[in-house]
Parts: sequence; structure tokens; C-alpha cells
Amino acid sequence: MAQLGDRIARLRRIGRLTQEQLAERAGVSVDVVKKLEQGRKHSARLPTLHALAHGLGVELTSLLGEPPAVSVEQPDPPQLVTLRRAIAPPFFGRPPEPSEAGLSADALRASIAQTWTLYHAATFDDVLARLPGLINNARFAAAAGNDRQRAAGHGLLAKSLQLGGHLAIRLSRTDLALAALERAMTAAELSSAPLLPGMISTSVAWSYQRQARLDDAWNLAVHAADQVEHEHAGTTDGVRVWGGLLMSAATSAARAGDYERANEMMTAAEAAAGRLAALPPSADGRLVSVFSRSSVRIERVRLAVQHARPDEALALAKGMRLSADVPPSWRTWLLLDVARAHADLGDAPSAVRVLERLDRVAPTWIRHHTLAVSLVRDLSAVPHPPAGLRRLADLLGVT
Repeated sequence: MAQLGDRIARLRRIGRLTQEQLAERAGVSVDVVKKLEQGRKHSARLPTLHALAHGLGVELTSLLGEPPAVSVEQPDPPQLVTLRRAIAPPFFGRPPEPSEAGLSADALRASIAQTWTLYHAATFDDVLARLPGLINNARFAAAAGNDRQRAAGHGLLAKSLQLGGHLAIRLSRTDLALAALERAMTAAELSSAPLLPGMISTSVAWSYQRQARLDDAWNLAVHAADQVEHEHAGTTDGVRVWGGLLMSAATSAARAGDYERANEMMTAAEAAAGRLAALPPSADGRLVSVFSRSSVRIERVRLAVQHARPDEALALAKGMRLSADVPPSWRTWLLLDVARAHADLGDAPSAVRVLERLDRVAPTWIRHHTLAVSLVRDLSAVPHPPAGLRRLADLLGVT
């Protein structure tokens, strides 16, 4: 697998840019470009990666690549082709018949929620196998029955298409992700759930971030958050959706280099999460938002690490008690960021111990993170690599 520096050099040559020209366009030092291309530096922080992607005129995913331990077949495997057809069916075709006769809206909603749970557990093969049928069933529900039933069906279609967008992002299919999310937004606006457009907006903003469209992601998240705050500020689900959008906007600001603004927004989000304790619980939080006091703190740790503040990151992470509803994906990000913070402070043994813990608690997720790959590469370059690092390198396909 090509390393980060190799991809930067190849894209720079395609764009007919010198190292100095790329550095000027990206607003980074030419020394950073040279060290990355020469392999003296194996990783870069997300604000730097976004700047380089902007300077090269490419999506962020073009720089990140895929972890070597995760195989993405070319051309698309049959399961992905099936998902594409479910997301974008023929324009003039009839809605597909449901896969289960007499499937109720409640049963379909439960199946969609369960599949979201599988996604957060990184069992992507299972999600890929289940999702086309769920989308087809939801599309049938959105076309059948009276006005109320069709509106409910559009809500289910929006959540299943939103999941399709998330899965496509994870599989580095950003074109398919946006196709799914655009259709999800259309379905959300036809549904009887007024908060659904805000939920979908969070996913679209994430897709924009992956494409290095940070201004677009910021503007979308802020606009949607203002709408939710104006209309639903006093409800549990309203607070959760608003908080998720605020976190998304903060992430865009941080990746654009404005850590202070991002930190202010995350502090406001954490205060909002504290209000949830006084409100009744969501009917099914899995279909609303992962926003909670724990998720805000996890994101604050991540932003501190990305902005070279390892001491601050470890202080934020110290003594954290994660709520039971925090999905495995977010727990994974926290452990990766804590490992990165230890590595940045020169404590390689602690970084390896955290990565080994991550492998024990989330063995599937660790293989899907480019951060884990770059961290293991960096740790391999220290004078005396810690015990256990070789096994992690083999696990992640790092040579």
C-alpha cells in the first residue's frame, strides 16, 4: 500500500506543482511537504491533511487511502453493486415488493435500528448484506397506504438511506454516499419526523469533511443547528440533534485550523449534553443521534490530539466514565486518540498498551482506521520499539 508521502508526491506531480508551490497553496511549511514525501514523517494531523488536500485540489480520502488490512475490491463486489441499485433504483421502475410479506412499520423500524447497531460495531459485511433489503422495504412503505402511513414510510426510508451513506463513506465511496444522503434528505422532508432533516444534515456535513469541503460542512451544520434550536430546543431529541450538529460544525472549524472556535463550540455542546439528564429519554436513541456528555468529551479529546495538545487530551480523557449508550465506534476513537497522545509525548510503551487494549475490546474496528496504521508506523520508527508492536503491525498489515 502506498504511504501518505507517496500519495502526496504522486498527486503533486499530476498537478504539476513543485513542493514549494504545494506548500504555498496549502498554507503549510515546505519542510512538512518534504518530510512527508521523503518518508521521514509518516503521518500528519487532520488540519494539515485538509490543507494539503485543498492545495492539491483532491478529496481528503485521496490522501488517507485505505488501511492495508482492509481489502476494498475493484471493481465493486456484487454486494456493493446490490447496495448501489437499492440506493439509486431505476427512474421509472415500480417500487420493489417487500422482502417479507406483511412487514409492519414497527418491525422495519426495529430492523433498521439493529442494523445501525451493527454498523457502530464495525460488522460492515453484515450491514452490507442486510441494508439493500431494508432500503427496498422502506421504499415500498413510503409508497403504500394512506398519507400518514406513507409519511412514516418516508421516515424509515430516510434512516435506511442515511445508513447507506455512512457505510459508503466507510468504504471510501463518496459518490455513492452523497447519492444516498441526497435521497435521504428528500425522504426526510416528506416524512412526519421534523427532526430528520437535521439528522441527515449531520451525515452530509461528515461527507463534506471527507471531501475536504470544510466551508460547506461548516455552513450546513450551523444552518441546520439554528433551525433545530429555533423549533425544537426544549425536547430531548431536539437537544440531541442540535448537539450533534454543533459538534459537526466544531469539527469542521478545528480541521480548518480554528481550534479556539471549535473548543468554544464543544464547551457549549458539553453544557447542552448536561441538560439531557433532566429531560425524558428518547424513544429510540439509536435512530436519533449519538450525542451525549460522553460523545462530546470523546470529540474534545480528538480535537486536542489533532491540534498537538497531547497533555490537554490526556487530561480530558482521564477518569472518563462512558455511558452505556456510547457505541463501539466512539470508544474506538477515544482509545486511538489516547494512544496518539501518549506517542506524541514520547511514551511509546503506553501507546502500545492502549492499542493492545483497543484490539481486545474492538478487534474489528482497529483494522478500519488509518490513524491506527499511521500510529503503528510512527511507533515502529522509534529507537527501541516496545514489546507487542510487531504483533500490532502484522494485524494491521503494516510492513
